[in-house]
Amino acid sequence: MPSDWQLNLMNDIHKGLLKLTGGRAGWHVLGMPVLELTTIGRKSGQPRTVMLTSPTQEGNSIVIVASRGGDDHHPSWFVNLREHPDVTVAYAGKAKVPMRARIASPDERATLWPRVTAAYKGYAGYQKKTEREIPLVLLEPVEASAGQ
Repeated sequence: MPSDWQLNLMNDIHKGLLKLTGGRAGWHVLGMPVLELTTIGRKSGQPRTVMLTSPTQEGNSIVIVASRGGDDHHPSWFVNLREHPDVTVAYAGKAKVPMRARIASPDERATLWPRVTAAYKGYAGYQKKTEREIPLVLLEPVEASAGQ
């Protein structure tokens, strides 16, 4: 499993590529759109930004996978958004927008997981590496989640 240091380095390199190319490269990886997710750190209260892929979308919702490469621990960004679900997202090179994150229900996950693994087979391999069920997170426009 990649260490926190390695994951942070990969994120920094990815952000550097986007900046260096003026956003012309880096918004798609392995056939999936890339997004920049900013959460609020559960301990620090400071903004924390990571680059993630979205293997599928559901209506106006963007689906992300809390896989951490099949590690037995949830990624920090996932733990942060569980505590503070209001996030900002720059999706596929568009401007940052406020969104609300929520964990997919068991029924939603059962429907979405085959689509996720069809988009990137590595996710199925990650699930086999860990005993934890890898959560799927839906990022929803603030308007759509305001009544929930």
